Amino acid sequence: MPPIIEVEDLHKHFGDNHAVDGVSFTVEQGSVLGLLGPNGAGKTTTVRMLATLLSPDGGTARVAGHDVVRESNAVRSTIGLTGQYAAVDEKLTGKENLWMVARLLGMTKDGASYRAEELLERFELSDAADRPVSTYSGGMRRRADLAVSLVGRPKVLFLDEPTTGLDPSSRLSLWEITRELVGEGTTVLLTTQYLEEADELADRIVVIDHGAVIAEGTSEELKNDMGGRSLVVEVHDLDQLELATELLTRCEDCAVPTMDRQRHTVSLPVEDDTGIAARAISILAEGEVDIADFHLERPSLDDVFLSLTSSGTLPAGSDTSTATEDR
Repeated sequence: MPPIIEVEDLHKHFGDNHAVDGVSFTVEQGSVLGLLGPNGAGKTTTVRMLATLLSPDGGTARVAGHDVVRESNAVRSTIGLTGQYAAVDEKLTGKENLWMVARLLGMTKDGASYRAEELLERFELSDAADRPVSTYSGGMRRRADLAVSLVGRPKVLFLDEPTTGLDPSSRLSLWEITRELVGEGTTVLLTTQYLEEADELADRIVVIDHGAVIAEGTSEELKNDMGGRSLVVEVHDLDQLELATELLTRCEDCAVPTMDRQRHTVSLPVEDDTGIAARAISILAEGEVDIADFHLERPSLDDVFLSLTSSGTLPAGSDTSTATEDR
């Protein structure tokens, strides 16, 4: 089957700002594509062009076989969009929001009521169906917003940072809903500030920076491109950390170790050579380093992001525990 989303050399400029500068990628039907990048990289601008909310200045894009410029109405009939902020009307109840959108999409009154009830039940909002959305919690509003985007049973769903600001429980709930939708055949294009989210949900990942694609592949492929594993040694206090780092720095034929004061760890790249790891542990033991724990660790998606992007920082909300102060 041909890709359900095809983007080729897409451009969008705002004055001298080249927000999207030659982006190209494809998305297979029934999959999740994670679109990652630092703030201002062009993620949301790309989504807005694919959703026909912005007109490209150059290049082409097709969604479900329809050109986003020449066949914008056809594109809109096949997509759903959940933006960075909940778009539901706070003065209306959850049920009224869903019913209104269903009617705008041409459903009969009975059909709209049935679809609203169906989605309220699916998103566990039935008990709050007749309450104004203004009384909903943040997680409930995001679920209501996602429900609204699904009223028309879209083939393609754009999720633009859908879990920003949610508590862990609400985030996990939306992850499960997303997996269910994909299992039913929906294609999802996901932008997110949470690299763990992309790691969990995305079949493929596209990383963009300064409006251009700088890497693409599965999460595992991107991690493998970073290289092999590292030996991570945790010690009890900073004095021991200094000693461990000094000893490993003297290790013959070893790479340069990296110290993380916050985690009380020192990391030593060992690629796939467990012999180096064993020798490093032996050196630390002989140096009477009080080791609390040690393990072999593969690069994380956080590591990939830091290595690839020019920002040098993780997105807000990412798990920074894998980023060391000296990296």
